[in-house]
Amino acid sequence: MIFTTPIQRVVLIDDSENDNFFHEIALRKAGFDGEIRIFESGERALEFLLRDQIGVSTLILLDINMPGMNGFEVARALTDRLQPRAALQLHMLTSSAWSVDKAAAQSIGIIRNYLVKPLTKETAATLLDVECFI
Repeated sequence: MIFTTPIQRVVLIDDSENDNFFHEIALRKAGFDGEIRIFESGERALEFLLRDQIGVSTLILLDINMPGMNGFEVARALTDRLQPRAALQLHMLTSSAWSVDKAAAQSIGIIRNYLVKPLTKETAATLLDVECFI
């Protein structure tokens, strides 16, 4: 199903406090004035997202390499257990440019795109202006 609803919430999932800080700045500079939720652990993000079931149109930016549950594990769990009630975009946002990681991301249906850090204002603006699928 395709939604053209504007993104109301961005969820940043990355164990790097600095990356989250700079990515939040890029989103704000791109004109996003909605809610930004930041999680430094895959487990805590997954708990929130499964409880919320995407109640508002949401953009998720997910890192791969995190202690505990990595980004691929989070994406697979969301694929299996999430029943979104609103528009959803999930993008991997990582420092890894490895082709193996890109291929793994492409094999998980919920992942829409593979982006290499840092998130720029221009990339953020593009992501915020794209139709969402559930």
